[in-house]
Amino acid sequence: MSIRSPQMPREVRRCLIIDAQPTVRLGVRNLLANRYEVTEASDWSTGVEMVTQVEDFDVAIVDMSRNGVTAIDGDDSPVAPIRALRRARSGLGIVAHGARPHRLAATDALNAGATAYVAKSSAPDELASAVDAAAESERFIDPAARRHTGARGSTLTRRQRQILQLFADGRATAEVARRLDLSSETVRVHTKGILSRLGARDRAHAVAKALRAGLIV
Repeated sequence: MSIRSPQMPREVRRCLIIDAQPTVRLGVRNLLANRYEVTEASDWSTGVEMVTQVEDFDVAIVDMSRNGVTAIDGDDSPVAPIRALRRARSGLGIVAHGARPHRLAATDALNAGATAYVAKSSAPDELASAVDAAAESERFIDPAARRHTGARGSTLTRRQRQILQLFADGRATAEVARRLDLSSETVRVHTKGILSRLGARDRAHAVAKALRAGLIV
């Protein structure tokens, strides 16, 4: 279900909340309604299907609890939907919504491909900040967990992450260009920027470093 506030700006961003609890979904809609068009999914498989086939979202908020757990490709871990969403859309901002500000949960979420991690016990403003950051492809860690994760700010732009994810999927430069509607020369320029930002020797080294950092999956 989507809602649009009368005061909502003309060029509105879109957010998907995936959570089995109706009260959580309602709270998120109310929190973000003035700045985002919010769509709900009550289970992981529906949310992933919406991102893959139906909707063009800027950011998705994903419940990391095991409420209403549904296996994805045989994986029923809390980070399964994060991996599936990242595979579905490499440039999607993903906010992992965990039960507590636990450093291991935050690390697992980021390693799986989440852009941000926020605990459900944290203040609403923290979730709003995480959503805004994820919509810009910037890393955000719940302040309550940040000091324990060792995580750093985002090192790649959204476009660079898209390109690097396609490289990780085995795509050649020409195919990456076709998929993203770019010229091959533009992809090469972005690739040079990726190598510089990650301090990588070559494309394979950049992919390996990005995988370890949770920037791609």
